[in-house]
Amino acid sequence: MSGNAAGQEPNDPAGPSLLVLDDARSDAELMDAVRKGRLAAYGALFQRHLAAANNLARQLSRHQADAEELVSEAFAKVLDALRDGRGPDKAFRAYLLTALRHTAYDRTRRSKKIDLVEDVADVAPAALSVPFTDTAIAGLDRSLAAKAFAMLPERWQAVLWHTEIEGLSPAEVAPLLGLKANAVSALSYRARIGLRTAYLQAQLAAHVSQGCHATAEKLAAYLRGGLSNRDRTKVESHLDTCGRCTRHLSQLGELNVGIPA
Repeated sequence: MSGNAAGQEPNDPAGPSLLVLDDARSDAELMDAVRKGRLAAYGALFQRHLAAANNLARQLSRHQADAEELVSEAFAKVLDALRDGRGPDKAFRAYLLTALRHTAYDRTRRSKKIDLVEDVADVAPAALSVPFTDTAIAGLDRSLAAKAFAMLPERWQAVLWHTEIEGLSPAEVAPLLGLKANAVSALSYRARIGLRTAYLQAQLAAHVSQGCHATAEKLAAYLRGGLSNRDRTKVESHLDTCGRCTRHLSQLGELNVGIPA
């Protein structure tokens, strides 16, 4: 990647090298700097996430030159999104890899010059002008797991992406999120609980009658002990008179036991 796409500024004689090597700001802080016009901050993001982008690009193409073009175009698209006030707030890498996948899909539709592995052939294109919701995880598109992931706050998405998908340690994730390693561990724990709850809740989406929505939206949290006393009382009152929601709760209980860690 060359020029401004890598974060270089014409009036910055030192270039982004110091930022790339020494910048200790979190991804969110760097993205905020880019949105404010400090494009050199994008050099730090580029260097920080280049290896992950290269790894994915090599999986999506059979030629090194094609992989390099995919990476360059994906970084440029994300940069454009940030400069326009769009794009991610915290989950930079997940957003970048999603952009890379969509770029690969669009390119193969137009030119048929890139041979993609099978799991990408079914990935639907999505505009970068909307908030990030795609997990970019092969095989999870359109699944309940992907829907549950998309329901989470972006900060939870970011920590789960780095710890669960990429297998990074809390110490490795800490500088990306601007947190201490212990705080990353705590955030990851809360995010995993949130994902399990959202996954359970996604099971009910298509099976709830109109009059039960208010209670159904709380069943997963109720099952996992995450409601306030007031909300728990309301749910229990509804369950006393609604056999359908009671059956839903029983089914969720069985599913909860079987959810993989």
